[in-house]
Amino acid sequence: MGIEKGIFQRTELLIGKDKMTKLLNKRVIIFGIGGVGSWCAESLIRSGIQQLTIVDSDRVCVSNINRQILATTKTIGKVKTEVLKKRLLEINPHAEITAIQMIYSKETHYIFQLETYDFIVDAIDSFANKIELIHKATQTNAVFFSSMGAALKMDPMRIKVTEFWNVEGCPLGAALRKKIRQSKVEVSKKFLCVYSDELLENQGENVSCGTEKCLCPKALYGPGDPDLVNHEWCSLKAQVNGTTSPIPAIFGLTIAGLVTQNIYNEE
Repeated sequence: MGIEKGIFQRTELLIGKDKMTKLLNKRVIIFGIGGVGSWCAESLIRSGIQQLTIVDSDRVCVSNINRQILATTKTIGKVKTEVLKKRLLEINPHAEITAIQMIYSKETHYIFQLETYDFIVDAIDSFANKIELIHKATQTNAVFFSSMGAALKMDPMRIKVTEFWNVEGCPLGAALRKKIRQSKVEVSKKFLCVYSDELLENQGENVSCGTEKCLCPKALYGPGDPDLVNHEWCSLKAQVNGTTSPIPAIFGLTIAGLVTQNIYNEE
């Protein structure tokens, strides 16, 4: 038995050879490989997805360690897509991992050729870029899944899956729908979202990257270092919200489960 066959032995035992073959041949792209996207990517590779594109412009920050599968004390300052690609290939050396260090936006959307994928996963933080991806992804034949906000939450029992227009109790979901309606952005088809209706408040001091209290090594995060352009988003955010380790991971694993379930249910 070859290593590839052995990796997916338990999955094939459950879903059968034909479904396993389908899994191996599906193309998936994930936008954003932070707390949600990184766990989703790893779960998909462990499940049998072999053609995966991961998109993120960021570098690993010390504050990522509490929730991102790629973040450790040894990866601080490194390009997230490169770190995750290396990890995923250690899980399955036969996988085809395309790592793109770039921001998805109106200006860059054409680069990604969304119509060539079977599944598109949205784990983007940027509000405007998230709307742009929703607009473009729903125009394709790909199955599209989106993550709502995973910060300010503690209770795993309140994590749910529903269609975008039916999301309740999630400020991000409400804000997205409001902006889409106001801007008359076309959403061409329905899609499922992972969300939680829990909303806690930050209790601690907000210390973002780029401040005097930032714990990122200055040798790695120097403002004059041309190799670290767009290395972090924290200092660009109006507010950084607290996050625990389990909740973003459950969001990401849930989306990975939706992808594999969709393939399993195909006629």
